[in-house]
Amino acid sequence: MKGISALLTLALTLVVTGCTTNKTPPADYSAFKESKPRSILVLPPVNKSPDINATHGFLSNVTQPLAESGYYVFPVAVVEETFKQNGATHPDDISAIPLKKLHDIFGADAVMYITITDYGTSYQVISSDTRVIASARLVDLRTGKELWTGAASASSNEGQTNNNGGLLGMVINAAITQIAHSATDKAYDVARIASARLFSPGPRGLLYGPRSPKYGQTAQ
Repeated sequence: MKGISALLTLALTLVVTGCTTNKTPPADYSAFKESKPRSILVLPPVNKSPDINATHGFLSNVTQPLAESGYYVFPVAVVEETFKQNGATHPDDISAIPLKKLHDIFGADAVMYITITDYGTSYQVISSDTRVIASARLVDLRTGKELWTGAASASSNEGQTNNNGGLLGMVINAAITQIAHSATDKAYDVARIASARLFSPGPRGLLYGPRSPKYGQTAQ
């Protein structure tokens, strides 16, 4: 009995220790609170996925969640056209523009850099999934300090249950799903969800901006 008791105690200790060790540390918002950004310049996302539609598909979904979080967002179409008129058309080149120059041109408080690592529909024999994965970082255009970083993903398979039609039914359903999602640009809808998760206030998310009635509160 003593041996069993000792093993149970050891197991409990390891579980408690593991939970403590794996606990995600709280985000540091000290630079964010000091900066107090009111306006955000969103740059065209850098696309590392094979889908050429990723940059514009995701970019068109960023204004709403950022505005609803309480920030003024420079109109993304106007911003993109401004870069185009000045010879900058590729997201990688735009992301390399010095902070001072961005501040001089737009006068924004902060700039949002976005990177897309996955975008589109993939076919996996017995399943088809439209997935969007993106990360972002917010930088103060006046001081150059990094204020916040985040990442989010969304999938068309979220909440779905297994197909009861057997293996053949699953294969057919996956093929139909891929065709339907590709034809209707399902990734655009999934990008809207990923963008909302990325830019809405929440644990380790953005803080509420000055245009929000919850400004100054910490999102739970």
